[in-house]
Amino acid sequence: MRIIYCGDIVARPGREVVLENLSHLRTAYKADVIILNVENAAHGFGVTPGICRDFLNKGADILVTGNHFLNQREIVSYLDECKVIIRPANIPSINPGHGFTVFELPTGQKILVLQVLGRLFMEAVDCPIQATDSILKNYTLGKNVDAILVDIHAEATSEKLSFGHYLDGRVSCVAGTHTHIPTADARVLPNGTAYITDVGMCGCYDSVLGFDKQAPINRLRRNYIGDRLIPANGKGTLYAVLIETDSQTGLAKSIEQIKI
Repeated sequence: MRIIYCGDIVARPGREVVLENLSHLRTAYKADVIILNVENAAHGFGVTPGICRDFLNKGADILVTGNHFLNQREIVSYLDECKVIIRPANIPSINPGHGFTVFELPTGQKILVLQVLGRLFMEAVDCPIQATDSILKNYTLGKNVDAILVDIHAEATSEKLSFGHYLDGRVSCVAGTHTHIPTADARVLPNGTAYITDVGMCGCYDSVLGFDKQAPINRLRRNYIGDRLIPANGKGTLYAVLIETDSQTGLAKSIEQIKI
C-alpha cells in the first residue's frame, strides 16, 4: 500500500496548496490512500465542515485533527456524522467524534488511522500509550487490517521518539505533527515501522509556524500589546510523507518526504 500523509494544513495558503495538488499526489506518487491533517485549516485554528468537504471532494480519503479539533463550533456535529474524520483518541469519550477510523480501499484493503495527543507541554489528556493499546488490541497488521498509521500530535521530540519505538513492529507508520517544522529523520525503525518526528506543515513558510511574523516576535520580546495571531498570506508549501508498506506484513518498506 502506498500512503501519503500531509502535515498540518495552516489557513488559506495551506488549503490552497493542498487542494491544487491532491490530484497530482494521487497520480504522480501512485497513492492508494491520502490522509490530511486539517488541524489548523480554518484561519489557523480548527476546521469547518465546508473545508472538510472541499478536501474530500478533491480526493482526500481521511482527515485527522489535533488539539484544536473543537475550535470551530460548527464542526461538533460533523465529527459524529463523518466516518473519515478523527479527533484525538486519548481524550474523554464524552467528546464528539471518533479517535480512529478503518478505511476500506476499492481494492478491499483496509487501513486503520488513529491519533493521540502528547502530554508534555500540552493540555492534560489521558495516557497516549494506553489509548493506543486499547485500540490496537482489536487490530493486527496483516490479519484484519493491511496498514496502520498512527499520528502523535505533540510538542516534545523525545515523547514522539519514545512513542515511535514503543510501537515499532506493531504499526506501519508513526508520524509526528503539531510543531509545523519538517524534521530530517524520516526512516524505517529496526522492527519495520516508518517514523518521522514531524511531517511539517502545509502553509506559508515565510512566517512563524504559518502565522504572520510580527505577533510572535512581539511575544518573544515580551512586548504585550494584545495583538492576535494572524495567518500569513504568502504562497503555500506542501510537506508530506509517502509510506510504502509490504502487502503481506503491513510493515513499512520505505518512507520519503514530499515537498511541493
